[in-house]
This record gives sequence, C-alpha cells and structure tokens, in this order.
Amino acid sequence: MHMADALIAPAVGGAMYVCSAAAAGYSIKKVREENDPKKIPVMGIMGAFVFATQMMNFTIPGTGSSGHLCGGMLLSALLGPYAGFLTMIGVLLIQCLLFADGGILALGCNIWNMAFYGCFIGALLIWKPIMKNGITKGKIILASILGCVITLQFGAFSVTVETMLSGVTELPFAAFVAAMQPIHLAIGAVEGIITAAVLCFVHEARPELLYCNEQAEGEGRFTFKNTVIVLSAIALLIGGVLSCTPLVSGNPDGLEWSIEKITGSTELDAAAGIHDTFASIQDATALLPDYAFKGSESVLGTSFSGILGGLLVVALCIGACYAFKFFKKKKS
Repeated sequence: MHMADALIAPAVGGAMYVCSAAAAGYSIKKVREENDPKKIPVMGIMGAFVFATQMMNFTIPGTGSSGHLCGGMLLSALLGPYAGFLTMIGVLLIQCLLFADGGILALGCNIWNMAFYGCFIGALLIWKPIMKNGITKGKIILASILGCVITLQFGAFSVTVETMLSGVTELPFAAFVAAMQPIHLAIGAVEGIITAAVLCFVHEARPELLYCNEQAEGEGRFTFKNTVIVLSAIALLIGGVLSCTPLVSGNPDGLEWSIEKITGSTELDAAAGIHDTFASIQDATALLPDYAFKGSESVLGTSFSGILGGLLVVALCIGACYAFKFFKKKKS
C-alpha cells in the first residue's frame, strides 16, 4: 500500500508530513519516559523482520491481486504504540530512499496510512482492551486479526481520501473506495493470521515481550537472547532466501490492483514540477530500485536487497535509540 508521488499533491503531502512528524515527536517523548533499554534490540530485529516480510507478497485467490504485511499491528503488540511507530518509520524510510518503494513526497502519507493506524489504533484501542485481564493465545489471535483488518481498512480509506484531496489524478473517489476497501479487507485477514502466528510464538518464547504483559518476565520457554536470535534468523531467511523464490506473488498489490481496475494500468503519470524534483532525488538515493540491481533481473539482487535492507533497518533503529537518547541507565 505504498503510495507513489503521482497520487499526491504537494499540499497534501506536506500536510501529512506534518501529521506524521507530530506523531513521531510525541512517540519520542513517550519512549523516553518508558526508559526500557530491553526494547533496543527488539526494535532493530523486529524492524528488519517487518522489512523482510513486506518483500513477501502473497496472492489473494480469485482476484489477481496480492498483499503483504504492513507490520504496524505486529510491532505495536511487541513494542507498544510509540516504539512500534518509530520502528515503522525506520522501515518505510529505508524502503523509500534505498529501494524507491513509495514516493518521497508521499512518505508522510505512507507513514500515516501504514504505521499510525496499526500502531496507535491497533495497540491502544484493540490490543490493550482485549488483553486487559490477561493474555492468552485465543486473545492474541482475536486481537491480531481484528486489529489488522480494522487498521488496514483505515489505511486504505486514507489513501483514497488523500488521493481525492490532491486532485492530481482522474480516479473517481467512489470507484476507488469500492475497489480499495474489499481487497484490503482480504489482505488484512491474511496479515492478521501471520501476525497472530508470530505473536503466539513470542507468547510461548518470552511472554513479557508482548505489550501489556511485562509482569510475565522469566516465564518463557526460551531466553531473551535465544528469542531474538530465532527472530533474527527468520528475518534473514525471509529477506535473503524466500523473497527471491516463486513463493512471492507477482500480482500487483492491493493499491496497484485498485488503480488498474479503474484506469487499466497499475501506474499513473506524475505531474511535472516538484514531482520531477522528488523523482530525481529518489533516482539518486535508490541504489537498488524495486529491490534489484539496476539493469538486472537476477534473483541475487533481490536476495542482496533483503539482507542489506534488513541490516540497514537494524542499524537505523538501534542508532536512533542512542542518537536520540531514548533509553538511559536507571539510577541505582
């Protein structure tokens, strides 16, 4: 659901940058107040995990479309809404600048649509109330599926509203909504199942890693270190190996599919002017556009992209924790 710049007018893109920056600023403040250094490696590893899983598009049967994990609900269920939101920003920033996945002008929109709803609505209005009287696997499955479906519906609707307000395309609002909402309902359901599977594993391994379950420390089957190692290995396997196999769907994602249903093409031409400027900037920063070596269709490019992207997300998330002094040693 990464929006391209061709859908967005500068005024709308700028406004969404402001909204996303405000949410990020508030999140930085809240994470500093939490002062939980144990979240540092989890932010890095789970950021890489989400980056890798977003490379794995899954087919939506009978539609000709595909979807991928957004990850906001997953991250917030592990890190809480604030650290989860900041981690998602790291993922989306690397995708945009290095891989040209989503436009630079549209980055504020993509942060809001893919991170804000999953992290804040998903964690605070769905996960937290459901887990109020204790966490069980049944509750995890319910919250994961419900959270992914609802927050993805919010995100998909925001895409259509931002496109309508921009007025730079000829996509009819009603037709766009009618295409976007049902396909993202299906994508959200699949994402919910995947999210539930990961969270159920964490619940067995280290239950205190789950948001609202800090009192369960020491009750897991694995040590904290081994749990992080397992999640790291899975992220590496997905990003470096599975992402370049036939398991990945070649169908357009939900947004591209919706545009194609209306216009007959998955891509739209961007207006001249500032859109050209942002396109030039992205051409310069995107060393691996579309997760591949430039001018090559080798699967090695995809594998390299999955590994490099994951490592950069880890470095960015962990580096930001220290650069912004998110966590400080507690005084004895």
